[in-house]
Amino acid sequence: MLRTRVITALVLLAVLLPVLFQASPWPFAWVTVLLMGAAGWEWARLNGLPGTGAIAAGVALALACVWTLLLGGLHAPPPWLWWLATGTWVLGGAYALRAGPAGWPQIARGGRLALGALLLWGAWLAITQAKVLGINFILSVFCLVWAADIAAYFGGRAFGRRKLAPAISPGKSWEGVWSGLAGVVLLAALWVHVIDVRVAVDSPSLYTLLVQRHGWVALLALVFLAAMSVVGDLFESLVKRAAGAKDSSGLLPGHGGVLDRIDALLPVFPLALALITL
Repeated sequence: MLRTRVITALVLLAVLLPVLFQASPWPFAWVTVLLMGAAGWEWARLNGLPGTGAIAAGVALALACVWTLLLGGLHAPPPWLWWLATGTWVLGGAYALRAGPAGWPQIARGGRLALGALLLWGAWLAITQAKVLGINFILSVFCLVWAADIAAYFGGRAFGRRKLAPAISPGKSWEGVWSGLAGVVLLAALWVHVIDVRVAVDSPSLYTLLVQRHGWVALLALVFLAAMSVVGDLFESLVKRAAGAKDSSGLLPGHGGVLDRIDALLPVFPLALALITL
């Protein structure tokens, strides 16, 4: 299993790193279209649309992304779109987590499918726009999510006592959440005072932009983003638990599916772009 995980990770890096570090954002945009199509297929399967129906849903989502690129290119959408996504994730996430796995299937299947498609499309649009803003910027957002996840994992293992959401994800604890928040704050301090100052970066990081525009309030923004990465993770876990699935799919051997890898990213990218528009 470990060998399979490593091989899959190396293949993904071989595909994603070259397009991520290219100056032009277009190759990255096209590659992420394929990933979102796969995520759309997984979402449809988890929400009761089997076989060719799920494939059609994934293709439709990918075509929506392609249509977006052909229609508007990579021009920045209006800020209200990011704030709409923020409101949807905050209010909808709170509602879904409160209802739990038993409440999710009570929503009509069409509604669940449409909601997933919109959330995935919005996240894809935000990720591509983050690449337009610069390599340093998009990396700082990626690393925020990864730092929160890694710090939460080790903090939870070391100090975890109080379960965060036992009906959804029994392994997560409140101590892990606090560790994740601390990890993000430390990462931000490192990025602002070392990477953005001493490294020849192509753009300001998310952290520097937040500090420049909001001062000390940027700390609250970072806590909010880290917390929403947890919401994204829990939301996907809730959907999988409601469907009786361990992984979103087996597309990535040893890692589960695409949704399993990007769940925490889905709310964070639109929210990050919303915060820098203030």
